[in-house]
Amino acid sequence: MACLNILFLFLLDDVFHFLWLLRGSSSPLLSFPSGSHLVCSLVDKHPDWRILNLDNLDYCCSSRSLESVEDRENYTFIRGDVCNSRLVNHIFNTEPVDAIFHLAAKTHVESSFQSPSSFHHVNVDGTKVLLGAAYRARHQPRRFIYVSTDEVYGASTDQVFDESSPMRPSNPYSATKAAAEFLVTSYWDKFKFPVIITRSNNIYGPRQYTEKVIPRFLSLLQMDKKCTIQGTLPISRHFLFVDDAIKAFLLLLEKGTVGEIYNVGTTCEIPIVQLARELVKMVKNVPDSEVTDWLEFVPDRPLVDLRYPIRCEKLLQLGWKAQVSWAEGIRRTVKWYQDNPDFWSDTSKDQGPGGEREETADPVRSVHHLMEQ
Repeated sequence: MACLNILFLFLLDDVFHFLWLLRGSSSPLLSFPSGSHLVCSLVDKHPDWRILNLDNLDYCCSSRSLESVEDRENYTFIRGDVCNSRLVNHIFNTEPVDAIFHLAAKTHVESSFQSPSSFHHVNVDGTKVLLGAAYRARHQPRRFIYVSTDEVYGASTDQVFDESSPMRPSNPYSATKAAAEFLVTSYWDKFKFPVIITRSNNIYGPRQYTEKVIPRFLSLLQMDKKCTIQGTLPISRHFLFVDDAIKAFLLLLEKGTVGEIYNVGTTCEIPIVQLARELVKMVKNVPDSEVTDWLEFVPDRPLVDLRYPIRCEKLLQLGWKAQVSWAEGIRRTVKWYQDNPDFWSDTSKDQGPGGEREETADPVRSVHHLMEQ
């Protein structure tokens, strides 16, 4: 692939999460959260691309996720916010961005019921700011890849969703992702702005924040606490290992058709109770007869979707296939959390009042200074 300048926008929440600018020897590439794994992979494999990371360092983010690349010559970090139109416009006005990966989002479903306006602000308003800045840029981007979620389809007991299935979001989080999708597609319909949308299953792997189900169970077990399972309904999720997700996103950058939507998923569907039992056996090394002792059923939250089955024929036709088995992916994930038990224990030190991360006083000035270096 030719040298690109790519801007990545990520929120470290779901293993993916920062605002990145990758700049090659001629012009940059811009991307937004699927995060630290994708950025580290690109920094390592493409030393001719310069990566600028603009991250708000929200509660679910850790700068430690990027320690392996922070001293690389082709990587720069700036603290900032995708909703800051002055900052985002400055980036697009001063850097020739070729491609955008927009993965930044607030994603915790239960929190979205408690604070729907904050989810709308980040997921919808942030997308609006980014689209506007990218479209008005002097150097027109060649790709804008928006990473959405399978949850926009709503729940299903027997129907398998393809990209033509109607969106029926059932919680404030998925509603904001669906709304952002409409914004993205409007730029294709109106301006033929080269967008691509992905709808992915649950992505898991090392460094994922502990509010998500796999790291939450692992963290509880490491503290000798029980896995808390909400309700007694047969809830299941499809899990895609982060390495396979990265390969899908990069394949779509290279071969995806603009104006199209692509499901990114797997046939690996795991009931949540089975997931908890597997993790108990892996972490606690107890016999089957004692596994139940480490499970606790708690009251369910309202409107829990049972499952989100999707089919990915369009992506498979481009040559993608999930390579990491569930057994291998969960083994690597468990080992990482066992080797790094304190990784997420000190995130509060980077937070400002009220648990919010503090932004630089003048991020635009900071960006300008870093660009001159």
